[in-house]
Amino acid sequence: MAESAANRKMLWQFPPLLTEYPMPSPDPAVRRTVYHLPSLLSVASLLFLCLPSAAAWAPPPPSRRPLAAASAVTAKAPYKSPEGPPKPLGGRVRAPRPTGQYRTATSGGSRGARRLRVQGELPETRGSGARLRILGGTHRSRVLFSPSVHLRPMMGKVREALFSTFTSFGLYEPGESSRHLDVFAGSGSVGLESLSRGAAAATFVDLAQDCADTCRANVEALGLDGRGHAVCADALVALNDPASVGIDMERPFEIVTITPPYEEVDYGDLTEAVANSPLVGEDTVVAIEYPVELGSLPHVLGGRLVGVRNRRYGRTVIAIYVCNPSGRLEVAKSRPEEFIKI
Repeated sequence: MAESAANRKMLWQFPPLLTEYPMPSPDPAVRRTVYHLPSLLSVASLLFLCLPSAAAWAPPPPSRRPLAAASAVTAKAPYKSPEGPPKPLGGRVRAPRPTGQYRTATSGGSRGARRLRVQGELPETRGSGARLRILGGTHRSRVLFSPSVHLRPMMGKVREALFSTFTSFGLYEPGESSRHLDVFAGSGSVGLESLSRGAAAATFVDLAQDCADTCRANVEALGLDGRGHAVCADALVALNDPASVGIDMERPFEIVTITPPYEEVDYGDLTEAVANSPLVGEDTVVAIEYPVELGSLPHVLGGRLVGVRNRRYGRTVIAIYVCNPSGRLEVAKSRPEEFIKI
C-alpha cells in the first residue's frame, strides 16, 4: 500500500504523458532518467552545434597575423587606372569612322552598299522621318521644323538625361536667368529645349545657312521672339572670336552645349577652343557630345574645365564640365572616376 502511494506521488510530479504511456519499470530513478533523456540529448546537440562558434570566439594562435596587419591588407586601396591618368587631347583627334566614303552592308543586308552622308549635305531623297519635339517645359510636345540638310540630332533619351542633369544643377531655378549657347545647333532642338525649361535666352551657332534659318523659324513658331538668336558661322571661329560673328559679349554664357557631327570635327581643336573661349566663364556648365569610339575625354580640359559627369548612352557619350567651379553649383561635384574608362 505504501509503495502504491509512493508511485502515485511520483507520477503526480511528472506530466500527463507518463500517465498515458506508463513506463515498464516501477523504479522512480529509472523513470526520471527516461523522462529527462530527450532534454539531455537536446542540450548535447546544442553544445555540438556551438562548438564552431566557440572556436571562432577563441583568441587567434600566436602563428596568425596580427589584427592590425590584417586590417592593413584588407583595406580598399584608392582606384587607379592601369593606363594612368587620361592624357590631354592634342593633334588630330577624330572618331575612327571615315566620312564621305562607301561601305558595304553586313552579310544578309538588303540595301547593298551605302554611303556615309556628310552632315549639312542635301539628302538624295526627302523622307518622312519622325519630327523632333520639345520634351519638357512650357512648350512640351511642340513639333519643331527640321532643315533640308542631313542631320544627326541628339536622341530623345540623351536629351532628356542631359536636361535632367541641368535641372538638378539648379540652372533653371527662378531668378537664374541662364543664357544658353547651342553650338552645332542643327534645328535648334537643344537650345529650344533649354528655353522651354526656363533659360532666359539662347544663341544658336551652325555653319549651314539652312540650319540657322530653321532655328529662327522655330523660335518664331514657339513665340520666343527676342529670346533666341541664330548665327551662321564656323564653330571654332564663334568660340575663339565671338564678336566677329555677332555673338553678344556682354557676359559669359551659363550653359554651353556642343553636339558636333562625330566624324567631321577634330575634338582636340574643339575642346581647346571651348576651354579657352571668352564665352565660357566661372561656373559655366559645358556639355560635349562625342562617340564612344573616341575613348574618354580627359577629366580636366585646358586647366579650366573640370569634369563632373561622363555618361554613355549607346554609342553616344555626354561629358559635362564646370569652368573654374566656385562651389555655387553644389550638386556639380568633380568626378574623376567617371573619366577613366567608358
